[in-house]
Amino acid sequence: MQEFIPHRKCVGCMSIKPKKELLRIVRTDKGIFIDSKQKMPGRGAYICKDLECLKLAMKKKGLEKSLKVNISKDFYEKLEEFLKKLAVKSFDAEVWE
Repeated sequence: MQEFIPHRKCVGCMSIKPKKELLRIVRTDKGIFIDSKQKMPGRGAYICKDLECLKLAMKKKGLEKSLKVNISKDFYEKLEEFLKKLAVKSFDAEVWE
């Protein structure tokens, strides 16, 4: 019997991928947060761990539509920095394998 793998849609490129491959952005009563462990309560939206998808999401306002809130440029800058750090970590892992 196959194991069930949950899938979610990226708000940038609109592709459907396994949940673990995407980054969750969550809206709570206290604000908007990057939920890298995918455990926080609140309304969530998913985006690929790719800067191109972030640019598409910003252009389409995909995160704002999914989370039903306006998102500041500061948060987008923090998210961009987070994605750059993820890219460097994954690159380091590939080099040392």
